[in-house]
This record gives sequence, structure tokens and C-alpha cells, in this order.
Amino acid sequence: MAALDLLGRRGALRIVWELREGRVLTFRALLAAAELPPGTLNTRLAELRAADVVAADGGYRLTARGAELIVALWPLMAWSEAWAASLRT
Repeated sequence: MAALDLLGRRGALRIVWELREGRVLTFRALLAAAELPPGTLNTRLAELRAADVVAADGGYRLTARGAELIVALWPLMAWSEAWAASLRT
């Protein structure tokens, strides 16, 4: 599946997550937040832009398609929290 291929690349999902809720971040801010080497961040941003998930205009932000992706990820987040809680008991 193309989406899993894209999001499975190192740092891609973290970039999307950092841009959630309408955040607009500079390259430097994303570099600090995503904790990626500059070359990796640059490559991932180019891939996410090519996939119409991220746009760059005065900073990086999610596109409408990127916002849809966040909505699709919420059930995974809920499952992840329940799974993590079950491991603690």
C-alpha cells in the first residue's frame, strides 16, 4: 500500500504528526521537533510534498489531504493507547 510505504519511512509520520492541528512550522522548528538529521528531513518533506500531504508556503503545513490523513490516524492512536495501557497491567 502506497500510504504505508510513504509513512513507514524514517520520520515521515513524525513530520505529519508535528504539523497536525493546523500548525505551520519552519524547517528549523521541524528539525528540532522531529529530531531528524537535516538531510533526512529535507528528503521526507520533498516526498510528503510530492504526495500532496505537506505544502510549503512561508513554512510547512498539512494540505487538505494531510488533514484527512490525521483524521484517519486517530483510530490508530486510540488503539495504541489502549494497547500500551494493557502492557502496563
